[in-house]
Amino acid sequence: MRIDVRVGAEADELRSLHQWLGADREIRRSSSLTLQEQPPEPGHMGGLLDVIQLVTDNGWSAASFVVALAAWKRTRPQDPRIEIRRGDTVIVLTQGSDAEIARVIRALETSTEDEAPGT
Repeated sequence: MRIDVRVGAEADELRSLHQWLGADREIRRSSSLTLQEQPPEPGHMGGLLDVIQLVTDNGWSAASFVVALAAWKRTRPQDPRIEIRRGDTVIVLTQGSDAEIARVIRALETSTEDEAPGT
């Protein structure tokens, strides 16, 4: 399963979240994390960091992942908007409240259950 995570417009925030998730033993055990770039704009040498790509295995836990996102979010001086994309499903984590965390977990688990085997 592949999940893309975007954080506002700041590359530093994306790097910070990438390091945070990479330090989480549960996430590291069940997934692969990479930073992806947008293609460079015409006249520019390189692309901009755009997304964290998370590729997971069967042992992946949506709850662990979302709780780690919310915990990182609470450490930020600004309140970043986190967009989570899984296939056609886009979920936004804005407040990090318990109710919102539960909603995001349900949405990720539902999209996982709807996925055809082998995709």
